[in-house]
Amino acid sequence: MSTSTPSASTSASPAAAAVAREPAVTFATIPATPATWSVLFDWDGVIIESAKAHEESWDLLGAELGLPLPEGHFKAGFGMRNQSIIPDLLNWTHDVPEIERISLRKEELYREVIRRDGMESLPGVREFLQALREAAVPCIIASSTQRLNITTTLEVLGLGDYFCGIVSSEDVKKGKPDPEPFLTAAARLGYNPARAVVFEDSFMGITAGKAGGMKVVGVATTHPRAELVDKADLVVERLDDHTPAGYARLLFGEV
Repeated sequence: MSTSTPSASTSASPAAAAVAREPAVTFATIPATPATWSVLFDWDGVIIESAKAHEESWDLLGAELGLPLPEGHFKAGFGMRNQSIIPDLLNWTHDVPEIERISLRKEELYREVIRRDGMESLPGVREFLQALREAAVPCIIASSTQRLNITTTLEVLGLGDYFCGIVSSEDVKKGKPDPEPFLTAAARLGYNPARAVVFEDSFMGITAGKAGGMKVVGVATTHPRAELVDKADLVVERLDDHTPAGYARLLFGEV
């Protein structure tokens, strides 16, 4: 595989990234009389499934830079940061500034794919968000995804005003399985971690929620139910498998 460094003219610059358009997303406010518990949502695999769009953005990037993508690269790099994929998996370059420029361009292409093709929320998401709103249960997104990727998708989906905010990769020093993202999210909502419910599809995210002292609902999208039952407090196929009252009863014993 070629190890040549791509020309800077074909990759996004930090200055260009700095002026990237921030989507016009309006977030919800915490209810005046909120419920006794809150919800912390992971993003990918819980609210949306973005694998197809990410894979296409890598294909577009490789074609744009004229660099090869090995067969099976996307599956091999799933869950890895761009800063590791580019030098270690793809072996495109080991120049740190160039890695950052290529990474920024990759995410820019991802957002272009989302705006071009659209995105659907996972089944049951919109219905459950509406049910949380009616039950005055505040919710927030806590993800290792870049904020601009989340806000772009929320704008496309029209779901922003269901959430009280976002905790993204830019907001924390440590990512999952460290509990910092979820602890930060609970604090922003003003809730004790013990009164927060995490919805997660990944093993690392479930570990993070449990380490933070929260109740964790495993969502069987990425992994089958059988692999989650001994890790999470509750496992569901869809978010709306239970009503908010049902979750409160099952997780907190509330009636």
